[in-house]
Amino acid sequence: MAYDDLRDFTETLDEEGELVRVEKEVDPVLEIAEITDRVSRREREHNKALLFENVEGSDFPVLINSMGSVERIRLALEVEELDEIAERIEEILSFRPPDVGGVVGAIKNWGDVKEGIDLLREFRNYPPTKTKARKAACKEVVDHDPDLSDYPILKCWPEDGGRFITLPLVISEGPEGKRNVGVYRMQVFDETHTGMHWQMHKHGAKQYRDGDEEGMEVAVAIGADPATVYSGTAPLPFDIDEFLLAGFLRDKGVPLVEAETVDLRVPANAEIVLEGRVLPEKRPEGPFGDHTGYYTPVEEFPVFEVDCITRREDPMYHTTIVGKPPQEDAYLGKATERIFLPLVRTQFDEVVDMNLPVEGVFHNLLVVSIDKAYPGHARKVMMGMMSQGMLSLTKTVVVVDEEVDVHDEAEVLWAVTSRMDAARDVEIIERAPLDHLEHAAPRKAHGGKMGIDATRPWEGEGFERDWPDEIEMKDDVQERVDENWGEYGIVNGG
Repeated sequence: MAYDDLRDFTETLDEEGELVRVEKEVDPVLEIAEITDRVSRREREHNKALLFENVEGSDFPVLINSMGSVERIRLALEVEELDEIAERIEEILSFRPPDVGGVVGAIKNWGDVKEGIDLLREFRNYPPTKTKARKAACKEVVDHDPDLSDYPILKCWPEDGGRFITLPLVISEGPEGKRNVGVYRMQVFDETHTGMHWQMHKHGAKQYRDGDEEGMEVAVAIGADPATVYSGTAPLPFDIDEFLLAGFLRDKGVPLVEAETVDLRVPANAEIVLEGRVLPEKRPEGPFGDHTGYYTPVEEFPVFEVDCITRREDPMYHTTIVGKPPQEDAYLGKATERIFLPLVRTQFDEVVDMNLPVEGVFHNLLVVSIDKAYPGHARKVMMGMMSQGMLSLTKTVVVVDEEVDVHDEAEVLWAVTSRMDAARDVEIIERAPLDHLEHAAPRKAHGGKMGIDATRPWEGEGFERDWPDEIEMKDDVQERVDENWGEYGIVNGG
């Protein structure tokens, strides 16, 4: 069953031993971040979600690191393995309506027909549903005289420009009528104004650019159910509604309710909702200690003016910190890697697997394995990846053969160092789009990319020698050793 809300998920974390309740009073300025940073880097059994129940200067508790481990992201998305979601997507993408040929054919091919009917029934669960205002938990309190200082918004790092809302679901609708939900940090300027850090490549920024001179209505949900929070971070195509993805992950539509003062729908069970308008004016925003491990410098971004706050009677403030990896966003990113693999394969059917290493902060390094079929195949995939959706912002793409485990760093490094010729297999692109947070580029979001072909070289690729055989032991020797292992007196291993 899908989680009804963030509280339902928090109860599950508690029951599973994945939550620590902190009763001691803590300061939202730096102290919570320091505690969370230490916890997020501990060994698995000691890395827990944290609920700070007594936060200085606020009546509301803070939930953080709620999806900051493999176990918790699985709990959040209600799967045993993240690849289960990819398998569901592959099933949908591979389904073709049967050509049964009338009623008699339908009877003869009832299994295929039933599969299609079951799939259509499943699709009914995905779209968001409507909730009446009086039943919406997020409207238990409606405040038309809002004050952001009432909330335990964190300052995470010493040189940050102020306090930042770091896990908001920013809901907007452009002039074309398409809804967008994204997670964009928001620096608090005063009681009713924040920054809106939607970067140039993001859909929210496009809607804002395409809007009118008076700005754009926006609602910001804080503290939704975990699948909905994850969906706000997902790099979806512009035409796909994030709430629809959340419905697919939940197998149950997200309940939405009309906002109080803006013409938008918001998650009915959210803890807190900010309503207002992103103004045509901009202000300096930052610095901000980012997921790259460096401070993002000061830059001008649009201003969000808060006109109304609706909330639960006793809301939890849901937040996260980012910094040098690994942090909680590493696990959200890994979920995206696994969930979106089938969609990548719709464009590149030769792709076997891919890995966006946490240390590469998801836009600096992509390792992809392929079923190589012809000379230059690796370069075709390499160039294609560099022009595909949000993968187009990737700085480095490494292509390896299908038998190389892209998640095994040792195997990847062995493939790169043993199969790559630097003069033949390295492709440098001098000017290309990069992520907004790419610090090494000579120009903002624009600089060089590198592709590395670490597949076995073929004769048609200019390789003029015989490729050596890899070392392997004979099968019968391996079997004999397996059978006699216990008799060798080697107690560790086997």
